Amino acid sequence: MTRIPQDRFMSDPIIGMQQWFETPPGRYLLAWERAEFARVVGDIFGYHALQLGLPMLDALESNRMPHKWVAVQHSQGVLSAGGVEPALVTDFTALPFESNSIDLVVLPHSLELNVDPHATLREVERVLVPEGKVVICCLNPASLWGLRQRRAHLYRRFGFGDLFLPDAGEFIGYWRLRDWLRLLSFEVESGTFGCYRPAMKTDKWLSRYDWLDGPGERWWPIFGAVYFIVAVKRVRGIKLIGKAWKTPAGITAAPVPVTNRTPISYLEENV
Repeated sequence: MTRIPQDRFMSDPIIGMQQWFETPPGRYLLAWERAEFARVVGDIFGYHALQLGLPMLDALESNRMPHKWVAVQHSQGVLSAGGVEPALVTDFTALPFESNSIDLVVLPHSLELNVDPHATLREVERVLVPEGKVVICCLNPASLWGLRQRRAHLYRRFGFGDLFLPDAGEFIGYWRLRDWLRLLSFEVESGTFGCYRPAMKTDKWLSRYDWLDGPGERWWPIFGAVYFIVAVKRVRGIKLIGKAWKTPAGITAAPVPVTNRTPISYLEENV
């Protein structure tokens, strides 16, 4: 297997992340993410779904919406088996969609690769319909993989050591991201973690620790190498108005008051 130089990971965050997915730990992570996306998005219904970033991972493959798009931020990219051709090249902070027009948005590592993740989340909130859903996937800094990455950054200050993960922007903590979503009026529906094997670089050593995936999910779930968040856009004060089942009462003429009750014959006789 050809070793990918670490400086290639740092040349471009998006390409660096895609190239890292060709390494043994990257393939292990990608396989888990494909299965998790299939489980999460398969039961989300609507008409329009949008994936932002990482076209090598078809996160909407199991979704049954009739209209699905994959958007990237520039035309360069690396596709592998299972990827999908991007339909849009756009800025994630200025999406070419009307407000309240998209039923589902998925972000596979898109916030980590974005220079302004807050603006991206605000734009996602704008295009989502009320009760629309966003699915976010991020690397977990509070994991064995995150710890090894921080240690590698420390060693690099002294001129030695390689990064285990691509240097693809700032990794966002799970609770920090939940706070961001809450400030944008999202309600977190579920959060899951995965990939509990140690930070090993070869298939041989990763396979030796495959038994940790089961106990890790049961005993220390928040320390998985990757996490998923499913959130719903809530719009306060909206009331759904259905059909008026009761027929409104018909308009009747108001009674005319009688001002003179004296019979006409009596008046004629006494004139």
